[in-house]
Amino acid sequence: MTRQRPATACLSALLLAVLATLAWLPAAQAATADAATAAPPAPATAADLEGWVSYLASDELDGRLTGSPGGAAAADFLAGQLVALGAVPLPGRDDFRLPFEFTAGTEDAGSSLVLDSTADAEPSERIKPFSFSGTDHVQALSFSDSGSVTAPLVFAGYGLVIPEGQDVAYDSYAGVDVDGKVAVVLRYFPEDASQETRAVLSRYSGLRYKALHAREHGALGLLVVTGPRSPNAGEVVPMTFDTAISGSGLLAASVSGEVAEALFAAAGKDLEAAQKSLDDANPHVTGFDLPGLEVTLHVEVKRERREGVNLVAMLPATVDAAALPAKPWLVLGAHYDHLGRGGHGNSLAKKDEAGMVHHGADDNASGVAALLAAGRRLAAMERGRNVVLALWSGEELGLLGSADFVDGGALPAEQIAAYLNFDMVGRLRDNKLTVQAVGSSPVWPQVLEAANVPVGFDLNLQDDPYLPTDSASFNRVKVPTLHLFTGNHEDYHRPSDTADKIDYEGIARVARFASLVARRVGSEAAPPEFVTVERKAQAGGDRDTLRAYTGTIPDYTTEVEGLRLSGVIEGGPAAEAGLREGDVIVEFAGQQITNIYDYTYALDAVKIGVPVKVVVERDGERVEVTVTPRARQ
Repeated sequence: MTRQRPATACLSALLLAVLATLAWLPAAQAATADAATAAPPAPATAADLEGWVSYLASDELDGRLTGSPGGAAAADFLAGQLVALGAVPLPGRDDFRLPFEFTAGTEDAGSSLVLDSTADAEPSERIKPFSFSGTDHVQALSFSDSGSVTAPLVFAGYGLVIPEGQDVAYDSYAGVDVDGKVAVVLRYFPEDASQETRAVLSRYSGLRYKALHAREHGALGLLVVTGPRSPNAGEVVPMTFDTAISGSGLLAASVSGEVAEALFAAAGKDLEAAQKSLDDANPHVTGFDLPGLEVTLHVEVKRERREGVNLVAMLPATVDAAALPAKPWLVLGAHYDHLGRGGHGNSLAKKDEAGMVHHGADDNASGVAALLAAGRRLAAMERGRNVVLALWSGEELGLLGSADFVDGGALPAEQIAAYLNFDMVGRLRDNKLTVQAVGSSPVWPQVLEAANVPVGFDLNLQDDPYLPTDSASFNRVKVPTLHLFTGNHEDYHRPSDTADKIDYEGIARVARFASLVARRVGSEAAPPEFVTVERKAQAGGDRDTLRAYTGTIPDYTTEVEGLRLSGVIEGGPAAEAGLREGDVIVEFAGQQITNIYDYTYALDAVKIGVPVKVVVERDGERVEVTVTPRARQ
């Protein structure tokens, strides 16, 4: 539940925002005067757009990973482009660069586990101490704190806590006491639960979520076991990339099946039998103490800290500072980073593409080019509001740059009228431009319709503002947003996303459309009203919840009854079953599919290696195929 702030707090925030704006006005006036003396740049041509994209997507920039030399070279290049179109730094700043710190990688620097008897154990029950080390046996989880703890052991089942109000009541900590102890939990969720129950449990099975509840119940440490009845049985959890600078407030590690079997055997318990007793998701079956035992857990996580850089410039309003309307800032943004060589877990490269440069021409050199082109157009227009041109870094690592901007106070969110985002706008097909987050303000449909008259797109308007791109950072602080997108494709997050596949005339039209939207917002005295869109429940909280892999590529740009595929991954289960681009999934594993959420829930509920029936609509006919989901590694 969101607490309402006291009226005094609201007035204080408003006063601070007003004072901040007044403090900026002299600098904004000076910037306006300087900008007025320069001739506006000519509109960007298709050749300009191709030059920008080709350089950003070149081998020379090595995939533009945040914090890398290639990312720095991209920032230098883009700073020059912002100067060329007449943009100036934000008031009070000397340049466009807004740096932020992040964790560029994590590694296990030497974790270990020693099992021994507690001091009060009966002599006949004491065990000979034994230890395990090495990442094949004990692997730190990326969000763990570093340190050591010696404490008793408690088996807390699957470590799941389902919030009230869900269709399933389940609490792994009911009946067990982990306060001051090390909790041992199973990875994933009960294997034999009904499909409906699995779909709910899976949403809360992420390891960060499990660590949160272990800590809240007083645990000092967490050991995660991939049970013998689960996918990837007995394997340690890979130390996935985690951008958090700090840990999670407790020590957390994954242990191998060999270690887990030894822990249970020392307590006279059987791991497989314990898992089986829990796997029907009966909420009355609980975990248990592992009596007479204590563990000394040492976890050492090494975090590599780096600096990312946002580039933020402005085109000052062309009206007198005294005439600036309420919320005098309009922000346009696009992320310029990409995946480097795909080493952080979010690459979709095929086996023969591993380690290659991920060029990121559409994602998101195309969005950067559209932003620069829109900026050129806006530089030549009358502007009733200050227009900010923002180039974000760290989007691919978790919206790091845009989140730092809205949280860091460089521009108070209360003073931003709206935010327009460009991400993957380089593959225009069938004249269709998808505009997402339209539900964030009631004015958007009318504004978009008017802006589209001279451009003539077939607009696909979608209300949902909860998107995996930088607009989500602004929606979080209650700024009306729009996100422009031309659709997913089989080159997404692969090295094959190259500049030769981009529609440059299409980008030019997107830029023109966006500039018309921005001009309309800038000329209206009243800023767009923000509306909170009810968020649909979504599966997962991290990649660990996504157990099953099918190799489908959803098409987010088409609103159909079902889930349309923009492609399938070569060699994946969907491709092997005969699914292909254009298929619309209407039934999956016995569940009716009407949208991406239905599909995600149904995918969560399937069992690895068990064939499921999939019904698709293809060329006006219903086609039935059998897909066998695989376990994600």
